[in-house]
Amino acid sequence: MLTSLFTGVSGINAHMTMMSVVGNNIANMNTYGFKGSRSYFADIINQSLSGVSGSDQVGLGVSMDAVVPSFTQGAFEVTDNPLDLAIDGSGFFMLQDSQDTSFYTRAGQFKLDQDGYIVDQNGLFLQGYEVDSRGNVLDGLGNVQITSTSYPPEATQAATIQANLQSDDEILAPFDVLDPDNTSNFSTMVTVYDSLGNGHAVTLCFRKAQELAAGTEWEWYGVIGEDSAASNVQEIAAQGVLQFTPSGELNSESAVTYPTGGFNFTGGPVQNQTIDFDFGTSLAEGGSGLDGMTQFASPSGVYSLRQDGYESGSLQGVSISEDGILTGAFSNGRTRAIGQVALADFPSPSGLNNLGSMLYGESSDSGPAVVGRPGNEGMGIVRASTLELSNVDIAAEFVRMITAQRGFQANSKVITTTDEILNELVNLKR
Repeated sequence: MLTSLFTGVSGINAHMTMMSVVGNNIANMNTYGFKGSRSYFADIINQSLSGVSGSDQVGLGVSMDAVVPSFTQGAFEVTDNPLDLAIDGSGFFMLQDSQDTSFYTRAGQFKLDQDGYIVDQNGLFLQGYEVDSRGNVLDGLGNVQITSTSYPPEATQAATIQANLQSDDEILAPFDVLDPDNTSNFSTMVTVYDSLGNGHAVTLCFRKAQELAAGTEWEWYGVIGEDSAASNVQEIAAQGVLQFTPSGELNSESAVTYPTGGFNFTGGPVQNQTIDFDFGTSLAEGGSGLDGMTQFASPSGVYSLRQDGYESGSLQGVSISEDGILTGAFSNGRTRAIGQVALADFPSPSGLNNLGSMLYGESSDSGPAVVGRPGNEGMGIVRASTLELSNVDIAAEFVRMITAQRGFQANSKVITTTDEILNELVNLKR
């Protein structure tokens, strides 16, 4: 008879633990990345009674068999912080402390520390794949750092021009670099960059040289001023010849020549810099002769003038794509990858050690971490400016709360009823 007392006590204890689990779920209903848990009971059987089996077995109550977290997907909340990250699918963000201890989380409330590292609210470093200076993602993992990133300059190697030269211009005297305005029919300026990222003005001067039976011949000159030239004098750095058909198409062009060996700019950059000037695909090259330079009766003018060099740039902003790649936008107008967020998953996520503060640790029950890239190898994708909400279903938790309360009440009745029976037993002697 006393056994029923302890059976009731086990039921009370089990349902109180269940109430604690429900209470913890409800308490964290607004905790980002929180994963609710469920209680699982198991009955207790007295194994010490020999020869007792089947319908003769009497249970000894209930025990809390397990409290298992549910890693179902939570809803999303959009924020205005580009470093707020959420995982849509499987996986955990990887974090490390200063002692290289690994942690895992679904809470993506990240920010920058004083050294430009991306850290969570506990100051742990977000782990990601490193990139080289060209933005190629490598296989090595490390702390993701962004604010110390800069974009190196690139010297101009090519320039493309689309323009028209007026066909009825007069033929001028030979070109004089010291008097380009009066010895050229048309000129335009383009800014090119040296190996240090310094911009220099190069004036492209076009002179109508002669009219031939097969068309018209123009000379062009790339002139740098005395302020940009290493020689401190205005000079011709590049030149060539363009030949047009009587219909105005570019028939052929000569190879670029460099009277001084190339572009020699002041300020200490690499000297003898060569620039490939593209005036279009001529008829001699198998083109239409109309996609670059032309010679029609309309006034001379430039339609498009582009070059591929740029100055150095500092980081201005960061965006994060679904595959976790951090793309930096730089002050020189360029963009490139500066890192990629790494994710980890486990054979049994429910076996992870809950370390508090929305952190988990690897355990023998969870299995080893499998590291991968977002969107690959079964990993979920990353959503920027988004946070994953708790997956707690408040309606379901209230139902479990009622169930726990009723279970507690029912087990308390077992104890009070057993007490009344014991009291009647004691009163038999009267």
